[in-house]
Amino acid sequence: MGYRLLLVEDEKWVRTALRKVIQKTELPIDIVHEAANGMEAADWLKTNQAELVVTDIRMPVMDGLTLLKDIRENGYPTDVVIVSGHDDFMYAQQALRQGAVDYLLKPVELEELKACFGVWMRKKERAAPQDNGDGDKVAMEELSPVDQVIRYIESNHAYDMSSAEAAEWVHLNPSYFSKLFRQTKGTTFTDYVTAMRMKEAAKLLEKTSLRVIEIAERLGYADQAYFSNTFKKAFGCAPSDYRKQAGKK
Repeated sequence: MGYRLLLVEDEKWVRTALRKVIQKTELPIDIVHEAANGMEAADWLKTNQAELVVTDIRMPVMDGLTLLKDIRENGYPTDVVIVSGHDDFMYAQQALRQGAVDYLLKPVELEELKACFGVWMRKKERAAPQDNGDGDKVAMEELSPVDQVIRYIESNHAYDMSSAEAAEWVHLNPSYFSKLFRQTKGTTFTDYVTAMRMKEAAKLLEKTSLRVIEIAERLGYADQAYFSNTFKKAFGCAPSDYRKQAGKK
């Protein structure tokens, strides 16, 4: 059984070249998904798993270092190999400090990649987990209806889901679901989801170059002004000002 690999590269022809080099290693490593930037990769990892990510360092929307940081912050059991066309030791230092297993320069040579993967696979084999892989399945089955809805919204970006739709999704009476949600979370479904939206908005402002209107649309807001007002109520400043402040930290 092969290891699962996520390939992240914004330039299609470079991604194709990397895919061919990876396949030529003839190691038990399967490319299960490809993404054009860090944001696409981060979204995919919310609902899928890969033991290894091979990512370019300079990409639009979200770069490779930010993706690496996102993977670490979320605690994904995923290792990262950084690839760059820039022979800059600062990038290598940042990548390795944040936990990258290796840093390779373009064009990636077959023997160099085989050596990198070989070292990584030996480390994985020595640190093989003892569980039977059923933990996630059991955890999902044990989630309450409320937490099932929250997990679904987070995983599918279904931030515009209404309370009635959520109740229907978990096969509960709408009135009962609303009461259960308030009892469980101490707030209404609408207020909780709004807080989720604002938390995600702040994350996107900090970690991506998406425009404010694009973030609003991504979070289900058709009206940018309404989104900005809601954000200001939550954080005390407009989205654009929040991004400026985050950039100074």
